[in-house]
Amino acid sequence: MRKVRKGDLVKVIAGRDRGKVGEVLRVFPAEDRIMVKGVHMVKRHQRPTARQREGGIIEQEGKIHLSNVLLICPECDTPTRVGFALSPEGEKLRKCKQCGRTFP
Repeated sequence: MRKVRKGDLVKVIAGRDRGKVGEVLRVFPAEDRIMVKGVHMVKRHQRPTARQREGGIIEQEGKIHLSNVLLICPECDTPTRVGFALSPEGEKLRKCKQCGRTFP
């Protein structure tokens, strides 16, 4: 189970985009990296293709390391570290270290 999942809201705590908040677009578990909407914008030179009629320089999100972000707790709305807890049914849930509440 991962601490950060697609769709989560995260805050960047290190790097040139420090302080920005965005939604996780993709998770790359093998690399311990994520893609966050509007964070670490990189320029990519794109050739025209059948799918992409127009070529040129395209700006898109780049990958950032998981250690450079903190999950924003949906309950207390603060950036927090993530712990794990077991539900009564035996399901593993993520837990906010600030307020102690669990969330899926």
